Amino acid sequence: MTLSYEDFAKVDIRSGTIIKAEPFPRAQKPAYKVWADFGPEFGILQTSAQVTTHYTLESLVGRQVLGVVNLGAKNIAGFESQFLMVGCPDLQGAVCLATLDPRVENGKKLF
Repeated sequence: MTLSYEDFAKVDIRSGTIIKAEPFPRAQKPAYKVWADFGPEFGILQTSAQVTTHYTLESLVGRQVLGVVNLGAKNIAGFESQFLMVGCPDLQGAVCLATLDPRVENGKKLF
């Protein structure tokens, strides 16, 4: 299926920096609660992320990531997920986060 540029532009993927991460024991699959700063336009948003295979809580804080900020909120085991942190699976299916190098300002739109 071919996607038009106009359709792609509707997906709002922004740069953000993880400022806090906590265990999420209520999640059905191993996950963390993650808070990221997406700059002055979006502020701090939270999500649930199944990234426990490759990342510790400590290694997430300060990491710059990409997140979809316009999907709307979703309730995950009683926790409001406000953005989707994006990544790709490794050979075993564990998530490897999409990150930025070099760093950019928080809130910058992916194009």
